[in-house]
Amino acid sequence: MNARDGAALLILSAIWGAAFLFYKIAAPVLGPIALVELRVSIAGVALLLYTLAIRKRQPLKERWRQYLLVGILNSAIPFTLIAAAELNLTAGLASILNATSPLFGAVVAALWIKEALTLKKVIGLLLGLAGVAVVVGLSPLPFSGVVALSIGASLTAAAFYGLASVYTKAHVQGASPLALATYSQVGAALFLVPFTAVAPPQHIPSLAVALAVVTLGVLCTAVAYLLYFRLIANIGPTRALTVTFLVPVFGVLWGVIFLHEPLTWSALLGFGVILLGTGLVTGLLRGRNAQPAEQSGTVEQPGEPAVSRKKA
Repeated sequence: MNARDGAALLILSAIWGAAFLFYKIAAPVLGPIALVELRVSIAGVALLLYTLAIRKRQPLKERWRQYLLVGILNSAIPFTLIAAAELNLTAGLASILNATSPLFGAVVAALWIKEALTLKKVIGLLLGLAGVAVVVGLSPLPFSGVVALSIGASLTAAAFYGLASVYTKAHVQGASPLALATYSQVGAALFLVPFTAVAPPQHIPSLAVALAVVTLGVLCTAVAYLLYFRLIANIGPTRALTVTFLVPVFGVLWGVIFLHEPLTWSALLGFGVILLGTGLVTGLLRGRNAQPAEQSGTVEQPGEPAVSRKKA
């Protein structure tokens, strides 16, 4: 990995980590559903405009059901759950819990497509659970039923990311990454329309909230996808997947800097244990004889859609 790609990886991690900051700013004002509707609508429009600008045709007819389902499983539902969770959790804690996505993906893959749960993966899953227990059990937040539900919502969002990644691997092989990103966001926006009508924003957003929403849609979704696709092409899916380790770092950092959230040793310890488990499950920490993950046909990362990719 050269310096330019390394810088791009850090920038992408910082952008996706900032999504948790913007959720924390905008969700209390707009409500989780309306906020996510705006995010995916802005992203979908921006990506559609980009495809028109580069004059690259993105077929829709044959795969529209798959794109819609990916949009629901991997954007509409988990984005809304995270936004709802951050009504009561810190942005840093939400980003750490989101790092469990690959752990859920391994469980879903074992149950659905019978992907082997090796000893290393089992150890990784147990470590991930231990990390979550440390983060939650030693959190400075006063524990209550609402906080417990918020933690559950955040972990459920991570589970949906895992489910979506396996669905993409099983049913969306060979799809254009740009088409998948674009149409899944459009599908997520259409899916959320009736729910937004039932739960519209209750407050008029300030300029800061409006900027947070636009940044979520344009920068944290549309631009981030394009940057991620470039990284996959340049450094391969395995190295690009290291964004899994870096997004929560920036999620915590932005929360500390801009929201003055506390930084505790328990959070750092739990985060480290979760990442160790994630590394074992994803194969980023592998033995000498392990096969490189670049051979896999699917790229996945927590917080954003899994990207199906043809083998060379």
